Amino acid sequence: MADPSSYRPKPGQIPDSPGVYKFRDEHGRVIYVGKAKSLRQRLANYFQDLAGLHPRTRTMVTTAASVEWTVVSTEVEALQLEYSWIKEFDPRFNVKYRDDKSYPYLAVTLNEEFPRVQVMRGAKKKGVRYFGPYGHAWAIRETVDLMLRVFPVRTCSAGVFKRSAQIGRPCLLGYIGKCSAPCVGRISAEEHQELAEEFCDFMAGRTGAHIRRLERRMQDAAEEMEYERAARLRDDIGALKRAMEKSAVVLADATDADLIAVAEDELEAAVQIFHVRGGRVRGQRGWVTDKVQAVTTGDLVEHALQQLYGEEQGDAVPKEVLVPALPDPVEPVAQWLSQRRGSQVSLRIPQRGDKKDLMATVARNAQQSLALHKTKRASDLTTRSRALEEIAEALGLDSVPLRIECFDISHLQGDDVVASMVVFEDGLARKSEYRRFQIKTFQGQDDVRSMHEVIGRRFKRYLQEKQKSGEWTEEPAADARVDDNGVTNGTVTARVDDPEPDPTANRPTDEDGRPKRFAYPPQLVVVDGGAPQVAAARRALDELGIDDVAVCGLAKRLEEVWLPEDDDPVVLPRSSEGLYLLQRVRDEAHRFAISYQRSKRTKRLKASPLDAVAGLGDTRRQALLKHFGSLKKLRAATIDEICEVPGVGRKTAETVAAALAGAAPSAPAVNTATGEIIEDDGAPPAALSSERGQDR
Repeated sequence: MADPSSYRPKPGQIPDSPGVYKFRDEHGRVIYVGKAKSLRQRLANYFQDLAGLHPRTRTMVTTAASVEWTVVSTEVEALQLEYSWIKEFDPRFNVKYRDDKSYPYLAVTLNEEFPRVQVMRGAKKKGVRYFGPYGHAWAIRETVDLMLRVFPVRTCSAGVFKRSAQIGRPCLLGYIGKCSAPCVGRISAEEHQELAEEFCDFMAGRTGAHIRRLERRMQDAAEEMEYERAARLRDDIGALKRAMEKSAVVLADATDADLIAVAEDELEAAVQIFHVRGGRVRGQRGWVTDKVQAVTTGDLVEHALQQLYGEEQGDAVPKEVLVPALPDPVEPVAQWLSQRRGSQVSLRIPQRGDKKDLMATVARNAQQSLALHKTKRASDLTTRSRALEEIAEALGLDSVPLRIECFDISHLQGDDVVASMVVFEDGLARKSEYRRFQIKTFQGQDDVRSMHEVIGRRFKRYLQEKQKSGEWTEEPAADARVDDNGVTNGTVTARVDDPEPDPTANRPTDEDGRPKRFAYPPQLVVVDGGAPQVAAARRALDELGIDDVAVCGLAKRLEEVWLPEDDDPVVLPRSSEGLYLLQRVRDEAHRFAISYQRSKRTKRLKASPLDAVAGLGDTRRQALLKHFGSLKKLRAATIDEICEVPGVGRKTAETVAAALAGAAPSAPAVNTATGEIIEDDGAPPAALSSERGQDR
């Protein structure tokens, strides 16, 4: 535990101006980010007598080993920089809201030629109009089904749309009147775009004009004695009104506001947000956070506003934001919101009337959300704690393994041999720490040798990170022998293999306090396999001089737990929570390895001689195949014929012709059912023939 006085800045060194500050721990990781109107006054509060600090603040300052700051010109800039740094460094002592679910939105893809109405989750895309969020996806589908009678916008996928256009026949929705069938030309692209915009207007709350227009058309049809058309319009009006009833009117018409309520106790806080558009509740969401620092309700509101509007622009930020407590100071936050919207935003506490009553409803939802979260988490924490304790007891560990890493090898009959590393912390998967490896030192099928290589590469990188941080400075002995991997008596030389990271994971760099990739050792390494794989993993650790990491293996056949140098396995009861956790870790490693191995195999099978042509990108490669129809015809083409393809010059044509001439044509693929020879369509025969073998 560090003494804050050891890194306290000298008097007068801290500027008396707005800025953002960062506390770092002994490893250089950023553990807290804060902003201040006066850096000198704010930082002085952290360096007072420890007995006078809040317990969580005391934990933070004793965990830290240094503090630094950046001066800005205004408090609004400080707010923006604080938000950016919290996202970048993910400091452990900052308030971080966790979505209690992935909320679905009703999305209209106005960026497409024929806009589509669909359910979307995740990050918002440019050019797509969103409505919501909704509590359940089925609620969106019910609303859309009602509205398609009046606004028959396309809802089908790109594949269905393309297929219908090819055969000249619409899908079922087109026949029953719930799609205008632009795929077969019943409506032009411009008319369909206008229809989609009308749909968006109705969903945005401008409902009165549409209802009145339909009522006039219904009356005109009745006067002209077109009773069938009048009946259909009557049903359309009823459908729209039923859709409107699904979102109750809570405020005066045309009111756009977000209401934020907070429920909290000493340890946690829950935030609930109601999105009101056009006087109706159009969406609801909630977050829960641990209070790892001493924060007020106003601080929680400020962090919620950053989470809610940090990536939003324009109309996504409403004219009015109602909160239970104002941040201190409130002016920079209100100014920041106004900048995000592009016009004035009112940030205030409702005092009376309908808005205060609705705020009470939001607050009740927040209280229920916090109570439900505590019930679930208590159960989860109890189960996970029991599982970790059972594992520690069964394996004879000194303490529970808070960080578990599991490794698995995957291949297809010795081809595309890869490995995976998954990480569980406190019994929960930490996917940002997952890593993937290619086996580099040999070819073929040898799970034991592969496991030895992967464990060695992972922990070489760990030792290298320790060496960089100065935690490990051991020098090799004078008579030490250096092996082929550049390792000598546990000391890593300059040569270290870098495993391939998962491209879908969050990959911050290892500088400036960002989490490092292999800096944190596990307490337990689990390998997928029995005694041979466990012995290989233990041998790899021993060669590196690592003796403080436990190793075990989980064999699939009987779910036995194997330990190094033990002739008999450890058998955990089938009802054991510890065995269930080990199975989940092992199965996740297997899933991750299989997905990587399959992706590599797919890329290999789809390989083409054109891939090796320097300077030929995907666009021109596809243009060549589209122009000639197949590799066979492209191979037979002359250089002048290849130059006829748009974007392909003579030099590129000569390179393509030379590459295809040098590539031996593959044997034709055969349809095993009919005996028919399949023409070369640009994919190698291996991709067309049936696969044999089994994923490991």
